[in-house]
Amino acid sequence: MAKRKATEELTTPEIKTDTTGSTEIIIERQEVETAEEIQEELSIAQKLLSLYYLQQICSKIDKIRFERGELPNEVRDLEDSLEGMNTRIAKHQEEIKLITEKIASENNKAKEAQVLIKRYEEQQNNVRNNREYETLSKEIEYQTLEIQIAEKHISKLQAESETKTAEISSYEEKSTEISDILNLKKSELDVIIAETEAEESALLEKAEVYKAKIEPRLLSAFERIRQNARNGLAIVQIERDACGGCHSLIPPQRQLDIRLHKKIIVCEACGRIFIDKQLVEEQQNNPDPTQN
Repeated sequence: MAKRKATEELTTPEIKTDTTGSTEIIIERQEVETAEEIQEELSIAQKLLSLYYLQQICSKIDKIRFERGELPNEVRDLEDSLEGMNTRIAKHQEEIKLITEKIASENNKAKEAQVLIKRYEEQQNNVRNNREYETLSKEIEYQTLEIQIAEKHISKLQAESETKTAEISSYEEKSTEISDILNLKKSELDVIIAETEAEESALLEKAEVYKAKIEPRLLSAFERIRQNARNGLAIVQIERDACGGCHSLIPPQRQLDIRLHKKIIVCEACGRIFIDKQLVEEQQNNPDPTQN
């Protein structure tokens, strides 16, 4: 009964900050029997190894994607540029359509004015006095002015239409050029993806297997560290008494804590998780899951 009670009092892992400001992912434990302490150490070691193997898989995926270079980004940029050109062309075509309608409207105004001028001129032949004649003359003068205004508007609209037509030709030329480059880049990307797709898919499947073995809070911390790390490394070993990620010096006492792997410890400078080099080397004689 005492042993069961002690086991039930184990608490879940959590991230804490000690009085010195160092951050640690630790496991709070009550006093338990020596066998249970050993099992707890094995549990921490297993978690670290699962993270380590997951890191190896993620690094391989990163390498595959790095080999693709900037091609995916270039393809997206070219697609956006092509879409932008097509949008401009469609907009200009719509504007030219509206300009054509306005020109037709102005032509109709001019024709109506010409009809009225002809009618007024005929009426002038049958006037009874000078007053009627002058009134008709003013109407003729007004309609003549309307024709001149319409012709001015037409001239302006035609110039605008010609400018937009020239711009459409320029956009179409650029669009063709972009389309040719895009097709070339897509072909290059398709070749690279075809060469690495199977390997990447297999690695992604393995990564999911390892993620399922890691508790959510620890996995979330791992992914957050990876996202913020320049080289994508979230778990590192100590190299020459320094962090294998940021190369900050690690005090001897902290190195001892890392070797004991009684708790998960992270670098105070960069936040990366530490794994004991000896723990990794002990697994070298075992099959590496990332090589399957």
